[in-house]
Amino acid sequence: MKAPDFSNIEVEEYVDKYSEEGLWSKIRNNVTAIGIGLIYKALQLYYVAQSPNCPTRVKMGIYGALGYLISPIDFIPDLTPLAGYTDDAAAIGVALLLAQMYINDDIKNQARNKIRDIFGIKALEKLKED
Repeated sequence: MKAPDFSNIEVEEYVDKYSEEGLWSKIRNNVTAIGIGLIYKALQLYYVAQSPNCPTRVKMGIYGALGYLISPIDFIPDLTPLAGYTDDAAAIGVALLLAQMYINDDIKNQARNKIRDIFGIKALEKLKED
């Protein structure tokens, strides 16, 4: 079976799909399918984008990736068993590359705290250390 080619994902097209409300809804309603690790990475991106030190071009990449995560129209539909969120993970991964120099301990702690607030302390135990 040939692996899907994610290089054709144009996350810039999804910037307008991003909304804070949409992000929280997607996270709360799809934690099992998305996985706590991908949610943690998406939350890191969310908090980087809130930082005044984050340049606009990086924010646009982040919002594009988060908009892609939120959007029900994907390269691979989210309801596809086992593969539904692999394209979303690829988009988040690209944004993480853009934002990596802005992900510090404070950003990681904010993401962990949000996971604890939404899902409880047990969810934190499932996270692998970076």
